[in-house]
Amino acid sequence: MYGTVKDELATTLREIEDAGLYKRERELTSPQSAHITTAKAGALNFCANNYLGLADHPDVEAAAAKALQDWGFGMASVRFICGTQELHKQLERAISDFLQTEDTILYSSCFDANGGVFEVLFGAEDAIISDELNHASIIDGIRLSKAKRFRYKNADMTDLRAQLEAAAAAGARRTVVVTDGVFSMDGFLAPLDQICDLADEFGAMVLVDDSHAVGFVGDGGRGTPERFGVMDRVDIITGTLGKALGGASGGYVAAHQEIVDLLRQRSRPYLFSNAVAPSVAAGSLKALQIAAESAEARAQLTRNTELFRSLMTQAGFDLLPGEHPITPVMFPGEDGARKAAQIAEAMLDEGVYVIAFSYPVVPAGKARIRVQLSAGHSEEDVRACVAAFVAARDKVA
Repeated sequence: MYGTVKDELATTLREIEDAGLYKRERELTSPQSAHITTAKAGALNFCANNYLGLADHPDVEAAAAKALQDWGFGMASVRFICGTQELHKQLERAISDFLQTEDTILYSSCFDANGGVFEVLFGAEDAIISDELNHASIIDGIRLSKAKRFRYKNADMTDLRAQLEAAAAAGARRTVVVTDGVFSMDGFLAPLDQICDLADEFGAMVLVDDSHAVGFVGDGGRGTPERFGVMDRVDIITGTLGKALGGASGGYVAAHQEIVDLLRQRSRPYLFSNAVAPSVAAGSLKALQIAAESAEARAQLTRNTELFRSLMTQAGFDLLPGEHPITPVMFPGEDGARKAAQIAEAMLDEGVYVIAFSYPVVPAGKARIRVQLSAGHSEEDVRACVAAFVAARDKVA
């Protein structure tokens, strides 16, 4: 009977609440943008993955609206039955062209992409070597594979070498090094040039989840492989359409032709999930076209990031170092989680929307407010955000 289960679940929920870890969703009453409204007030949004400001771009909206009229609301089917339209193939070709890979396969999300790639390519005789800070979707995807699992310390090349040696000693047939291109809680970039050097030395493949980079990292916005000059050395790129590329939904695997072909035959999240909606495919295609020509937007994003980091440092805040628009403002120590949460709440009263993160999302004692800059922010917006941090800190102190 549910009665006993209900009581057990209620107890668990109270424990989460008592630990200060209960996640409450703030309802937006406007489209996603650098400027939003909530049920409480209007606010500057500094916690979305809308890096290029394309989530409400009029050309993206127009492309999605036209596709809704021309192609319908949904596919009502998986791809290999009757769920593939010309739009899906156009988007896959465009992603491949942009990332300079042989082919691309679309998924309903990057979580599904990461959930569908490992089981197909790596079996019990193979080895998967994963960075300890990789995204949950990578961790879950690896769990679905029977491959031997090795983990190396975050961006630690000495430890990666040790794990590659261990995999070789275990007689692995295939070995793959798996890393986020950008680690989302810290904003750190994986050292892909060094990773590729080690992978080449040991005959290993490289897989990069570049969700927090494609569209704006690198001179042409092609992500961390471009940033580190290894676009021709990364074997598999997974990513999302839900961040810089329009911010809607959908994910992809871009890779060698044989890898994509085999995923189409055996990847369960692809074979058993409805195709990406036509309007999302069309809007994402337009967003990708805009991103490919957005040198000024990328420059604006860089200026915003540098200005925010400079002003916050001058104001005495503790920031993790880096160049990415993910900028964690740290609140260390036992009282850090409470303080971060209080400051984030006080900032909404100041007209700035940010979110605090604490254990178990981040390590204990390393609470933070993760600020995310956008090309949609003006210099005045960035300065207003810093002013709100200062005012909230004074209020909470």
